[in-house]
Amino acid sequence: MNSNKKYDILRTVLSIGIALLISFIIIFLTSDEPVKAILELLIGPLKSTRRIGNVIEAAIPLIFAGVGVSIMFSANQINLAGEGSFHIGGLVATFIAVNTAMPAGISPLICILIAGLFGSFITAIPAVMKIKTDSDVLVSSLMMNYLVTFFANYVLNYYLRDPKVGAVVSYAIPDVTQLNSIIPGTRIHIGLFIALAAAGFGYVFLHKTKIGYEIRVTGENADYAKYSGINVLKVTLISQLIGGLIFGIGGGVEMLGMYERFSWTNSLGYGWDAIIITTLAKNNPLYVPVAAFFLAYIRTGASKMSIVSNVPMEIVTVTQGIIILLIVAEQFLSKYKHKMIAKEAKAALGNIKEAE
Repeated sequence: MNSNKKYDILRTVLSIGIALLISFIIIFLTSDEPVKAILELLIGPLKSTRRIGNVIEAAIPLIFAGVGVSIMFSANQINLAGEGSFHIGGLVATFIAVNTAMPAGISPLICILIAGLFGSFITAIPAVMKIKTDSDVLVSSLMMNYLVTFFANYVLNYYLRDPKVGAVVSYAIPDVTQLNSIIPGTRIHIGLFIALAAAGFGYVFLHKTKIGYEIRVTGENADYAKYSGINVLKVTLISQLIGGLIFGIGGGVEMLGMYERFSWTNSLGYGWDAIIITTLAKNNPLYVPVAAFFLAYIRTGASKMSIVSNVPMEIVTVTQGIIILLIVAEQFLSKYKHKMIAKEAKAALGNIKEAE
């Protein structure tokens, strides 16, 4: 393991440790039973099969979101339309499931794939606007999310809403289209395997293929990539399409695995969660499942903690913020990194002298 990897792992672990320590201090200052609250936060999710299931269920959409953003951000494009892609994926999967009759084995697959294609379309729009008009991707992608939310509400109210139910929800998704649970007593569904496959695909795509290499080079230095003969516009667009595809698939999987009716009238926040996850995973899809599990774990623990104590679950938001601040802070542990590099250089020089 080289010094950069050691440094990244050390800095991530320390960032998490410092953030948790600060959170514990806040809990001690605000809670009537701080020890009970902290124990519930740390080990609460492990107390039953149902709670472990809650963690894994929450991690599944986070994996899709983290992988999608890892691919898009690798091209150095801060495209936040993944939020809209996830939303539209759930809507499209529901629309197809409700309005078509397909065999049990094919129905969920078709719904999920088409959801992914629509997800690609959503993230491609800000990317094309950047290419054609030099617009700010960050601004256009944020606006795209609002458009998707309003569009989804329109479709839900006028084309999918079940008038027999006293709530703004769609018609029920047929049983043959829903993703089956794989562990009794939980709602963990086969979407878990699809999510892990997406993480594996993301890693292979970015680190084992020519186009993935070109995306990473473009993200590191677009001018260098251009002078090296890489078609920067092409690889940038491909990265946004693939990222949106994974987001859209994630939305379809989440809808068919966890819900019986479409009821997403507001933004779900997975686009923002994805930034936290890809920051922890260092833009490497292979580490995204671990980061997603960690985030799902502390959120589940915070939820259980808020039930048994007077500490609100928003304490996790503080933890998340501190982790991100420390990881993105360039000077955090920078002196230690310089020492590691100098030590490795001296060791390499000594080996060369011995060989001579």
